[in-house]
Amino acid sequence: MALRHFGTAAAVALTIGLGASPALAVTEIQWWHAMTGANNDVIVRLANDFNTTQSDYKVIPTYKGNYADTMNAGIAAFRAGNAPHIMQVFEVGTATMMAATGAVKPVYKLMAETGEKFDPKAYLPAITGYYSTSKGEMLSFPFNSSSTVMWVNLDALKKANVEVPKTWPEVFDAAKKLKAAGHATCGFSNSWVTWVNLEQLSAWHNVPLASKANGLDGFDTVLSFNGPLQVKHLENLVELQKDKTYDYAGRTNTGEGRFTSGECPLYLTSSAFFGNVKAQAKFAFTAVPMPYYPDAKGAPQNSIIGGASLWVMGGKPADDYKGVAKFFSFLSDTDRQVYIHKASGYLPITKAAYEKAKADGFYKDQPYLETPLLELTNKEPTENSRGLRLGNMVQLRDVWAEEIEQALAGKKTAKQALDAAVERGNTMLRQFEKTAVK
Repeated sequence: MALRHFGTAAAVALTIGLGASPALAVTEIQWWHAMTGANNDVIVRLANDFNTTQSDYKVIPTYKGNYADTMNAGIAAFRAGNAPHIMQVFEVGTATMMAATGAVKPVYKLMAETGEKFDPKAYLPAITGYYSTSKGEMLSFPFNSSSTVMWVNLDALKKANVEVPKTWPEVFDAAKKLKAAGHATCGFSNSWVTWVNLEQLSAWHNVPLASKANGLDGFDTVLSFNGPLQVKHLENLVELQKDKTYDYAGRTNTGEGRFTSGECPLYLTSSAFFGNVKAQAKFAFTAVPMPYYPDAKGAPQNSIIGGASLWVMGGKPADDYKGVAKFFSFLSDTDRQVYIHKASGYLPITKAAYEKAKADGFYKDQPYLETPLLELTNKEPTENSRGLRLGNMVQLRDVWAEEIEQALAGKKTAKQALDAAVERGNTMLRQFEKTAVK
């Protein structure tokens, strides 16, 4: 769903002046986002803190639903000519945004034109590489980056006399023991079913999800996640689903409460789940690296990022862009990045912030907040683990999840489901390739 379909007449400048006189005018910067709960609190505080540092601009954060909802709202707003200045887009929307020539203003151009200090090398390369061109030009501003981790209810494991598992066979065994010890409806589970069980699984084991470095090297990529490793993993989940040793928790993160409630003692989801775990869990917890299959050569490899970045929409007045650039500089401040990291569980996006968190001894008390960083940097990325950039990714994930659900329900074998997911997905990629702006 390339953004070029928004319409060419949509980029109409819109400046909102506040106050009774020009001397009191404040330029509003609209920021649409998808954060809820504790992470929404962080968003609001960041905007308020920026607004108190100067009197020329006012950042107004607005929640627009989940990631897909926020992206769809931005599309509709662009068509109507009133897109926000800043739109939070999850990482799998990157290909669609990159294809939207003219609809967005690249961050590297924004910062250069406004004269704001900006050094791409100051940011963690594992994060910025995902949002940059092959020349290293940053197209969007990394904001809330995360990775998949396994959240562990330490009290439940202790009660069941179970060690924290490291491999998938150990997870399966631990989940059976936890189920026997009282967790009858869920030994383990996960959110974001395709992200965890296809995308991250493939990268973590250094097997391809698709050709062309999983789409990073071109739109003409071909899916290939119906290989032996992915099929074996889905077969295991299908078998364990039968007695709820594994229990499916949905396509997005709506099932995360099953961990904080104590129902599912092992739960794979984003490291950014930290804020809610800290606020809601009534038990001792930690987060450990994703499990791996020990018979997979070279595993574990490295994880890939999740989360989102901030895209700047086109067609705004120059003065508005000055405010956006100042806000990005504000967000890049080392102490502020450390605050975001500590408060939300999202990764610090700058090298300086990561080093400061380590120097402050932050990870000694909360080592689980370093877990996703250690995963991302576990080994030098390969063509299979640099990330992924596929067009129509929102729709692709729905198709992949639909096929996985067919397998879990016993309506298809794991191989049949993944073969169908690949075939249907490749058809969608070819459609995107035809419509994307080259």
